[in-house]
Amino acid sequence: MGKCAPELVDAVPTVPHWRLSTLPRYVVADDVERIIETADPATPTGARNRAILLLLARLALRPREILELRLADIDWDNAIVRIKGKSRVEVGLPLPQDVGDALVAYIEHNRPGTVESSVFLCAKPPHGRMLTSSAVTSVVREAIRKSGIRNPNLGGAYLLRHSAATNMLRGGATMETVATLLRHRSIQTTSIYAKVDTNLLSAVVQPWMGGEAC
Repeated sequence: MGKCAPELVDAVPTVPHWRLSTLPRYVVADDVERIIETADPATPTGARNRAILLLLARLALRPREILELRLADIDWDNAIVRIKGKSRVEVGLPLPQDVGDALVAYIEHNRPGTVESSVFLCAKPPHGRMLTSSAVTSVVREAIRKSGIRNPNLGGAYLLRHSAATNMLRGGATMETVATLLRHRSIQTTSIYAKVDTNLLSAVVQPWMGGEAC
């Protein structure tokens, strides 16, 4: 007895991991446009990448939704694109003019001729192959690199989705509007974006009780 020092390792509590405790990565609206403009629409790969970047930035699509988009999902007459979300429920999203123009430029003039129904295909032979999720991430990361943006929030394909939601909220959009765009089933999921709305937070922040800060 007494020869071994008592260990306190079992008395140290674990670090809690709260749901939605992290901050979404995003860039400001001007930087989003710089990222989009890196894609050269004069080349087949650039035309494809521009359409992908615009869908991610304007409609806040997930990478998987880009991969699963089919030619028949685009309703040109009504300017609607049909998306199947996480719950596999199909929703129709309005097709902005610049997104529609980019899709037309790619599909009609730069997309490889094939019977494959997927909108986005590999630009290099053998043609007709579908893109992979890593390819979509590479499109975004390469665009970020070309843009020359230096920002600690930079990430992969989800960056443009998070940026769309954050910039909408900071621009005055309601949480319900942002939730509709993101197709969240619960507005509680959308509420994470309130953490990066500095204007909203400054209006509700409580005064520091400890006197002036150092």
